[in-house]
Order: sequence, then structure tokens, then C-alpha cells
Amino acid sequence: MLAPKKVKHRKWHKRAGNAGKAKQASTKSRVSFGSFGMMATTASWIDGRQIEAARRVITRKLQKGGKIWIRIFPDKPVTFHGNENTMGSGKGAVDHYVVSVKPGNVLFEIDGVEEDLAKEAIVSAGHKMPVKIKFVKK
Repeated sequence: MLAPKKVKHRKWHKRAGNAGKAKQASTKSRVSFGSFGMMATTASWIDGRQIEAARRVITRKLQKGGKIWIRIFPDKPVTFHGNENTMGSGKGAVDHYVVSVKPGNVLFEIDGVEEDLAKEAIVSAGHKMPVKIKFVKK
């Protein structure tokens, strides 16, 4: 499962919304390393477990062929306080880490395989994601 080794601040504030799109001029919104990619079309938080599940699906579909790049990393801590705690007892402990994904972000990239196999792997891995995805080419 993906998680940072060391963080500057253990607990973060929540942001007041997740609106907007990935900037079109940035490298986050285009296929940079491979030939094919998985692009998010909706916004959401993606957990480290979901990234790992999608990675495993892609590697099984490729069967020792091709190369995979994971373009996102969960570095935002999410805290969980638990039930039946009274108000005023502080903020909860860090439960897991997420990455905030906007529409247009490229999540995974694949190279070294044919387009039909890459599309099949990306679509299968997309079922593990909490965002809607689309298959993109360089």
C-alpha cells in the first residue's frame, strides 16, 4: 500500500472543495512517459489501496510485457476519530493517505504493448477506481 515514509505535517486541514480541472498546460494532464494512459474524468480522493488494486490488475493483464508508470501518490493524510467520542476531545489519528484527483489528471501510463491489450488493462483497472476514467494515447 502506498504511503509516505515521512511527512512534514502529520495532520492536514481539509480543503473547502475539490472543484476545478487539472491545468491543460501541466504535465499532469498529458501522457508523458508511456504511449497509453488512464485519465480521470471526474474528481475524487483516491486511496493507496485503490491505486495498488489497479496496479495489480494492469500487471496481470500485461503478463510480463510492457512497462507501467504510476503518476499519482497518496500524500494527504485522512484522520478518523471513531464513534462515541465526545466533542472537544481533539482530532483523530491518521487512518490512511489519499491523493486528490481532478478531471484531466493522468493516473497510470503503459508502454511496450499493443493498443488493444493496453486498453483492456486500463478499462479493467478503471473498475477499481472511484473516478470515471478514459483511455488516452500519446
